[in-house]
Amino acid sequence: MRMLKPALAALAIAIMAAPALAQVPRTADGKPDLTGIWTHASLTPLQRAPANKTLVVSEMEAVKIAKGTAVAGIAADDPEFRGATYSDPTKGAPPKGGKDFGIKGYDSFWTQPGNTLAFVKGEWRTSGLVEPADGQLPYKDSASQAKKRAQNFERYATGNAAYEGPEATTLGERCLVFSGTAGPGMMSGLYNNNYEMVVTPGYMMILVEQVHDARIVPIFANAEKARAGHKPAAIKPWMGDTVGWWEGDTFVMETTNVNQMQAENHSFALSEKGVVTERFTRTSDKDIFYEFSVNDPANYTQVWRTEYAFYPSNGLYEYACHEGNYGIQGILAGAREKERQAAAVKAKPTKAKGGQ
Repeated sequence: MRMLKPALAALAIAIMAAPALAQVPRTADGKPDLTGIWTHASLTPLQRAPANKTLVVSEMEAVKIAKGTAVAGIAADDPEFRGATYSDPTKGAPPKGGKDFGIKGYDSFWTQPGNTLAFVKGEWRTSGLVEPADGQLPYKDSASQAKKRAQNFERYATGNAAYEGPEATTLGERCLVFSGTAGPGMMSGLYNNNYEMVVTPGYMMILVEQVHDARIVPIFANAEKARAGHKPAAIKPWMGDTVGWWEGDTFVMETTNVNQMQAENHSFALSEKGVVTERFTRTSDKDIFYEFSVNDPANYTQVWRTEYAFYPSNGLYEYACHEGNYGIQGILAGAREKERQAAAVKAKPTKAKGGQ
């Protein structure tokens, strides 16, 4: 009887723990079921803002930070944006070159980046980055990267660019791929932050609502076989060459050979040799713990890592980009008209001195 008591105690502990394990839905082959429609929309940026000194904050502090967060370059207290439900039709378009030309293209009614900070592992987070601990990307040349980001934002905010042809616009403007949301390294954007995941024994499919990108990832028996299954380095598809495998209850995806045209527009620098590793762990019936790390010695002084969480979403919406509007045509037509006006001014004869 004495020998049975420890065993009974252990059995009781196991029984009490069983309901928690049962909360994770599983497929017929026993793997955690990642299939479903999910969202990770939040106001938490990749890098921590200077005003936020810690990764984790209280719920009260999280609400305060969220209320003060700028969206797409527009301050939280801007009355023309925050809380607006329609654009004023009497104002007309802002002048090209103005600081608000791009950022006030539409009001807050059309944006949905999330209303709160990211809630991960039961904590409110101020940055996606968890390593390094300071929440900053460990760039080798931070000044150069900062300059590049400033130039990209200046172009977005003012509309100033030559627009010689359609290739002069970004991949997102051409509706080819929206790097920050699609990944590798999937992060919350200004809107359309829904994902449909479908897992079969042989593949993981992630349909990204933003620009309707689809990641179709073959699943291998283990990491060694997956890495051997990478395509030749000469093949550099949008969103990279991704392979997957299971490590216990965690699904792992490794991406190499990201097309450098995409990398130029990515949310973070990524060289031809950069490797992005994503991990999905179903932790309950209501969330997926998602993390990704970047190993790219060409751009960074160390491997860096982020943590986010996916939660159930109500649905996936159609994303009709240039299939249903005239964005590129209007951009290029405007640029050509500007050139014609400049040429006309240059060709106009000037009066000689003395009225001759």
